[in-house]
Amino acid sequence: MQTTQQESVSDLTRKGACLAFFTAYDDLDTARMIGLAAPDATVHFLPLGEGGLGTFWEFGKAVWDSLIDCFPDINNTVDSFSAEGDIVTANVTICGTQAKDFLGISNKGFRFNSDHIFIFHFNDADRIKTLTINWDAASFARQLGA
Repeated sequence: MQTTQQESVSDLTRKGACLAFFTAYDDLDTARMIGLAAPDATVHFLPLGEGGLGTFWEFGKAVWDSLIDCFPDINNTVDSFSAEGDIVTANVTICGTQAKDFLGISNKGFRFNSDHIFIFHFNDADRIKTLTINWDAASFARQLGA
């Protein structure tokens, strides 16, 4: 006899919010992306150190707007999700072709393809309260010719 593991409604709701985030990202819609977060939410882009930490609604939006502006064909593929308590971890492949200078990397029109780890922490209302993002920044820069 085979049994199936049941996911909680909260796990499914939170995974759905993550999918909505990545769908909005694919649609280049930062307003929808940040709308999934609590007003006091924070984001930390780990490879940027302390300079990569800020508010979700202002700093996060500015970074995503810049990415979309510099890589207008940016897109992502969610490779896997795991949920445990109030945390959802998403392994995501992001790629795009550079069209403008980005974070000190001159535009050479090169394409990047990069694995990212997104760690979403949710509040009791199933809104994003913190998001931590990690990727291989050295590989990203090399792919763009830096």
